[in-house]
Parts: sequence; C-alpha cells; structure tokens
Amino acid sequence: MSRTLYPFYSSDISELARSLKRQWAQQTQAPSHLQWLNMLARAAGFQNFQHLRAEHERPVAAEPAAASPALRLLRHFDAQGRLIRWPKKFSEQRACLWALWSGLPRGVEWREADINAAIRALEAFGDHVLIRRELVEGGWIGRADGCRRYWLIERATPQEAAELAEQVGLRRTAV
Repeated sequence: MSRTLYPFYSSDISELARSLKRQWAQQTQAPSHLQWLNMLARAAGFQNFQHLRAEHERPVAAEPAAASPALRLLRHFDAQGRLIRWPKKFSEQRACLWALWSGLPRGVEWREADINAAIRALEAFGDHVLIRRELVEGGWIGRADGCRRYWLIERATPQEAAELAEQVGLRRTAV
C-alpha cells in the first residue's frame, strides 16, 4: 500500500512547540496517532489533519492553454518576487534559479556574507545556503579562495527564465 506524503511546514518552531505542549497538557493520557496528527496540524494553523490534507490535495486552478510556462512558475514566488518554496521538479528548480540569478547585481565580487545577504533578499523560505550551493554547482556563480570570493558568471538567459524574472520583478542590475 502506497503512502501519500503531506508536507509539513512551521514558520516558528518555538510556537509549534508551545502549541503542542498546550494541547498535550489537555490530554488525560498519551495521544493516539490520529490525535498527534491533529495536534501537529492545529499547531501549524490548520483546523485538524483533514484540513491540512485537503489543502495539499486541492487541485491547482487550470491555466489557460495559451499561458506562458513562466506563469506556472509564479506560484513559487511571493508578491515581492521572493522565492517562497523550493520546487520539487528539477526543471522548475532551474527556471527559478535563473530568475534569482537575474536579480543579483552584476560586476561585483562578494564575500560569503555578502552573497548570503543578496540571496536572502531574494528568498523567503529560509535556506539561502541551498540556493547558493545550487547557483555555484549550476555554473551561475563562481567561487574561489576557499569559498571567500563569489562572482556572477554571465550566461545567456533562456526565454522562459527571462519571462519568469520579468513576471516576479527581478530585473538585471547593470553596474
């Protein structure tokens, strides 16, 4: 029997722990499996586990047939143009990395702290290290001197990535 996986995210681990502590204190005995699922779901802001599951199983609205592939990728960005989740599909990861790369300033070298700050400004899910590593391994950013210097590597941007960068408001910054 296959198991359906439901992603779980909490923006504040401390509040999650407090909520679980409060809910467990109301129990007269150790919670069952289902009670744990409901407690975790409530701590993450859902009514119960069924509500969490329904939110993850809700179909994505159908896109018009003429819609650009870049529009499909907008769901990974917030209104400020920051990446809010790491896409599961490799092709979507690459397109999002192209868009983030397009938003980084050109013609400068960074120290590690500076590149981290620049990437943090473009993402909102809290893993700038993942993005930096993917940018380096993908050939968008060069790295040298024991990870102390970083620079952008100029590349021709694919059309879909350029459209995505334009849609999320990340524009190439000339120096």
